[in-house]
Amino acid sequence: MTEVSVVFVTVGGEEEARGISRALVGEKLVACVGMLPGLRSIYWWKGEVRDDAEWLLIMKTRTALVPALQERIVSLHGYEVPEIIAFPVEQGLPAYLDWVAESTTDHGSS
Repeated sequence: MTEVSVVFVTVGGEEEARGISRALVGEKLVACVGMLPGLRSIYWWKGEVRDDAEWLLIMKTRTALVPALQERIVSLHGYEVPEIIAFPVEQGLPAYLDWVAESTTDHGSS
């Protein structure tokens, strides 16, 4: 069975969320992206506390694609340092995990 990961990415708004999501699915770097509006992030950035509205993107992909996915997100993302956090999936419906693998590019191919 192919190893699968879930990747969390935050973005500043709906247009960016849709653009990044469509690009990554279209390029088969991810099988799908769930887009959740209404996230509020409070964080330290450049010496001050920030309070911003964001969208959370929840991506499913092959674990082997995570490094390439990170590079592509950085190239598409508007933030200087985007949040990109990947978690390996330890268990899941085998048919769903197979679908994720089938819907993404084989590692090393285009």
